[in-house]
Amino acid sequence: MKFAEMPYKRPDLASVLADCEALTRKIRAAATAEELLALYREENACLAHYRTAQVLANIHYTQDTRDAAWSAEQDWFDENGPAVASAEAKIAKALLENPHAKALEEAFGARVLPTLKNRVLSMDERVIPLQREENALTSAYQKLYGGALVELDGKQLTIPQLSLYKQSLDRAVRRAAYEAEASYFDAHREEFDTLYDKLVKNRNEQARILGYRDYSELSYIRMNRIGYGPKEVAAFRAEVAAQVVPMLKDMMAMRAERTGIAHPMFWDSALAFADGSPTPHGSYDELMAGARRMYHELSPETGEFIDFMMDNEMFDVMSRPGKMSGGYEEIIPDHKAPFIFANWNGTAGDVDVLTHECGHAFESYLAARTDLPEELQCPGMESAEIHSMSMEFLTAPWHHLFFGPDTDKYELFHAEDNFVFLPYGCMVDEFQHIAYQQPDLTPEQRNRVWLDLEKKYRPWNDFGDLPFYSRGAGWQRQLHIYECPFYYIDYCLATVVALQFFTASLRDHADAWQRYLRLTRLAGTAPYTELVESAGLQVPFAAGSLTALSHTIHDWIKEHQI
Repeated sequence: MKFAEMPYKRPDLASVLADCEALTRKIRAAATAEELLALYREENACLAHYRTAQVLANIHYTQDTRDAAWSAEQDWFDENGPAVASAEAKIAKALLENPHAKALEEAFGARVLPTLKNRVLSMDERVIPLQREENALTSAYQKLYGGALVELDGKQLTIPQLSLYKQSLDRAVRRAAYEAEASYFDAHREEFDTLYDKLVKNRNEQARILGYRDYSELSYIRMNRIGYGPKEVAAFRAEVAAQVVPMLKDMMAMRAERTGIAHPMFWDSALAFADGSPTPHGSYDELMAGARRMYHELSPETGEFIDFMMDNEMFDVMSRPGKMSGGYEEIIPDHKAPFIFANWNGTAGDVDVLTHECGHAFESYLAARTDLPEELQCPGMESAEIHSMSMEFLTAPWHHLFFGPDTDKYELFHAEDNFVFLPYGCMVDEFQHIAYQQPDLTPEQRNRVWLDLEKKYRPWNDFGDLPFYSRGAGWQRQLHIYECPFYYIDYCLATVVALQFFTASLRDHADAWQRYLRLTRLAGTAPYTELVESAGLQVPFAAGSLTALSHTIHDWIKEHQI
């Protein structure tokens, strides 16, 4: 079924909650392991119907945040979603307390019981009013950001559409693009600051009610991180600062020499080559045809997947006014259909986001066609990002379909971009830990924290007198900080795995693909560390775990200078 044909009906909340209560009673009374397993599957199927409506409403809303009808549906889920989450927590508690709970682990793997436990620990009826408020605040941020239009080049442009101007060969144009972006954030400075103040205090209050010190502690439960915690993440950030940042200083010097810019400023950061950054060659139809060919040649599994996606029109990737910024993939459970949302703007990032979101979608497509309960079809987010970020590299033999003679430039740019992302992602994560552990910071103090972290993680950045960025407010562009707190480190944990897949593919692409496929087929049955080890790769928490990888990537970049 094509996406546009998928029917939508607002759920009957009373009916959903009644079904959850009935399932909770049945689970408590389940007398055998077989009965408990059947009820767990029944719960997953029942809630999949609710989630189908929720996902459809959210997709339509993000396609045009100005649409009053879909905005109303999003508001409904913002208001009522917490009650459903509370009912799910009661079901999880009943499952864990049943004497046959161990049967779930035996049937579905080591991740199922910790996942249920985290669901219980992260939810309580007392926080429902706060969660409703939190949902409304994040929706307000989406509207504020998604509604941004700025004047440049005689045009009204969205924030994503500025990316092409940020890569202009004309330095004045590059600066003008950043200034245009800054003008919107500075004009709405009080709104962005107020929204974040309210979100921090709201989430910290939820944490306090649930018995946690602050939301930075609760977030590890809500993110369903299994087998590691704040200590391991802090060690990972320290590894990035110690091992990656020095390599990147040298890489940035190579880039400056390559571009011919003696003293690079922040508004030069998107320019990677003196003759311009690589851009995709071709129209939308030509690029999508290239994607179909690429996935058909990569493997039978990806060929079947891309045909499903394209034949059912499960892509919305062009940027336009009113459309929410960013990109995502969502599985629509009842239709076993992944949907890909993006904001193409004519830069190399269009291909990045295509292969990235297709990595998510490919895993979703495969898992939806197994007998796994819906809750276990996707692993934790740090593991789900392995699927997407590794796909960006494993599709390298076909990147010529998108970049033609600029393919070598793209490969260098892409490797550099992933490498330089690591300290940025760590910076976002450390900033959030500070923001929630020190909730009374003023907006100016938070901005100072961000500037201090810039010196630690990205010392090559010089903001000069650039508006918005020079006062340390650049973090407000990062949607995840407002919408998905503490998610961003997941990209970093996945990036180091993706870079390992990259180096493995350089040695033997066929073997690397089979290892990736093996990891992907495990879906959500194993935690991050086990998934990484299943592919014969290194978990990045130990001291020195990034040393060899950092040197390998640095040396590859040095050898492939153009």
